[in-house]
Amino acid sequence: MEDRYIDILLVEDNPYEAQLTIAGLEEHNLARNLLHINDGAEALDFIFSKGQYSRKNGRNEPKIILLDLNLPKIGGLEVLRQIKADEQTRSIPVIILSSSKEDVDVICGYHHGVNSYIVKPVEFNLFNKAIADLGMYWMLLNQSSIGRCG
Repeated sequence: MEDRYIDILLVEDNPYEAQLTIAGLEEHNLARNLLHINDGAEALDFIFSKGQYSRKNGRNEPKIILLDLNLPKIGGLEVLRQIKADEQTRSIPVIILSSSKEDVDVICGYHHGVNSYIVKPVEFNLFNKAIADLGMYWMLLNQSSIGRCG
């Protein structure tokens, strides 16, 4: 993998939903430094600089991770758990984008440290607006806390 700066890591296995998310971000010029990965195992390899990503700069962390729950190989909640359990990566904001409204998924997401849990709207215009608002907040308004404290 080339060593390039990644602002947004999108972890989504559904190609249609990934394309909708990317299009919504592109519409507001927020997808320039986006990497799309479609399974949990590869996402963890990227985040922790392992496997095919072992040569990437480990300090080149994404500003945000958009994470689906139902992923092949390793599920989204386990990906989240590992990100938030590691001192080097726990400050990366993780936003779950899921079609699940199940209380157990929402509760487990927050229990494992998710920064936001968003249920994917079914209607295209609402989905597009939700993605645009999400991108604008996390990429432009939110102050990043990546780094060490003290």
